[in-house]
Amino acid sequence: MQLYRQFSETFADFLLILRKKYKVKKLTVDPRARALIFDLDGTLVDSMPLHYEAWKEVCLMKGLNFSEEEFYSLAGVPSDRIFEIINQRHGTDFEPKTASLLKEETYLRKIDKLKPVEPVFALAREYHGKLPMAIGTGSPGDHSWEAVKVLGLDKYFDILVSKNDVTEGKPNPETFLKCAEAMNVEPQYCQVFEDGDPGLQAAKTAGMIPTDIRDYI
Repeated sequence: MQLYRQFSETFADFLLILRKKYKVKKLTVDPRARALIFDLDGTLVDSMPLHYEAWKEVCLMKGLNFSEEEFYSLAGVPSDRIFEIINQRHGTDFEPKTASLLKEETYLRKIDKLKPVEPVFALAREYHGKLPMAIGTGSPGDHSWEAVKVLGLDKYFDILVSKNDVTEGKPNPETFLKCAEAMNVEPQYCQVFEDGDPGLQAAKTAGMIPTDIRDYI
């Protein structure tokens, strides 16, 4: 783990040199921000390809070829809700909670392949101890903590609000509002880093400062 962290920090320095040379936009903290909230999958952790592999495997059990385009359009939406949407759109008969558990088990078998989203990871390292930080995710809590620990993110985060902690997932703002509450910071002073449209909508509805990280990676 120590070797991984040393490599991660060296790689971050390398990215900084590339940004300076090619004038790539650098992810920054808004001057108004007093706290930072990060989505997990696709934002801090480059897990979306692994999640898609898991979704595709489970959907094929019903003969459904779940497209990558449809998958990414639902980024940030809790998995049981996604199965409800799939049933409505494609006429499948998934039992959402059971299928969601199966999908998460399939994903966990691939978790050793996880990588960080380095520009976002670097920002979290930079502001650790300077501003309160939290993770707000639509994934299950135990599996999310597993991903956090695999990449050593537990060194920087001790607040994580998951699908298990809310009654309504993204694009409802409840996830991010609970993050703000846990950090004891008013919503308007929270900057949210997201890679999915539902999450960005949740941040806007919460009155927070939304940042689309897709513009920086």
